[in-house]
Amino acid sequence: MSMLTRTRGATADDLKPARGPRESVVSRSAALIVMGVFTLYFLVPIWWLFIAATKDRGDLLTTNALWFADWNFFANVGDLLAYGDGVYLRWLLNSAGYAGLGALLATVIAGMCGYALAKYRFRGREVYFNVVLGGVLVPATALALPLFLLFSQVNLTNTFWAVLLPSIVSPFGVYLSRIYASASVPDELIEAGRIDGASELRTFFTVSIRLMTPALITVFLFQFVAIWNNFFLPLIMLRSEELFPVTYGLYTWNTQLNQIPELRTYVLVGSFLSILPLIVTFLLLQRFWRNGLGTGSVK
Repeated sequence: MSMLTRTRGATADDLKPARGPRESVVSRSAALIVMGVFTLYFLVPIWWLFIAATKDRGDLLTTNALWFADWNFFANVGDLLAYGDGVYLRWLLNSAGYAGLGALLATVIAGMCGYALAKYRFRGREVYFNVVLGGVLVPATALALPLFLLFSQVNLTNTFWAVLLPSIVSPFGVYLSRIYASASVPDELIEAGRIDGASELRTFFTVSIRLMTPALITVFLFQFVAIWNNFFLPLIMLRSEELFPVTYGLYTWNTQLNQIPELRTYVLVGSFLSILPLIVTFLLLQRFWRNGLGTGSVK
């Protein structure tokens, strides 16, 4: 029987494209339940913190912890910013400087290192990369004390640089940049830039860095959040209150609650305000992140 005869004898159902395995109701429901539980796990503390930030000190322990009482949010924010001659605002600016500048420098350095490890051939390349992988496995807290001893030798403790300089090193960023550069930056594009007379730096900053944008945005977000939430490094490096990041500043207030009870409200309101820059940063950058990942998946 010819192919034409077999095709004419086939039914409409036989000619439909084969479908993949059907999704069971049980598996879908289980996935939704798990996602719902974890969503509540992450959102309920934020909701509680927001509710607590809207209450005065008398309502914190006498009203429903997850619902509103008298609305005092803006009054609480005003009192917080005015307390201690506006030291909280100074802490926020310090955290923005540490996290913003540190994440930017860490992203540029990690991107250049990862790009070099991916696209250049030189002796000891794999040894250097393995050392970077080893750095990913070392917890940051294990390096805090050696860093303190090194910075104390050069009289840089209790300075802005004591927190910024360790923050510009990101072994994970180097690892991610190398993996992404290997997959997204064609060697032919680099060769074309060399033929046109472009320097290696110009090729990287004008061509390659655009193709690596999703990885670099990821590195920036990870490093920004890590520096913003960093507590142990400022704890051992800083002594002057005007240099504190917001995390360490709120901790010092929290240790004084027995002597100054009104600080409880300031700690709660300050904690809520301190997470807003992280949310805003992610919302502003996720467009580049999502679009870049979608482009990479099409490639």
